[in-house]
Amino acid sequence: MIDGRRLEREISLKDFRQSIGLANRIGEIAEGQNHHPDLLVSWGKLRITLFTHAIGGLHENDFILAARIDALLRSEQPGESD
Repeated sequence: MIDGRRLEREISLKDFRQSIGLANRIGEIAEGQNHHPDLLVSWGKLRITLFTHAIGGLHENDFILAARIDALLRSEQPGESD
């Protein structure tokens, strides 16, 4: 949690292909929730930031989406998380 206003996690991956692939899978989950994280894709990394833009902070939906992303990461074990 950053400043009590957003959730952020950075995932270390093997290369850009894995980073963009994971971002796409998270995007599918987010679309199903109609709640969209900020995703920063770079070589070997994916940063996920969750907060609700409309209220400028955290909402229950952010925690629900975070739990679903965590479940995806546990099922895939794509790499080390920081």
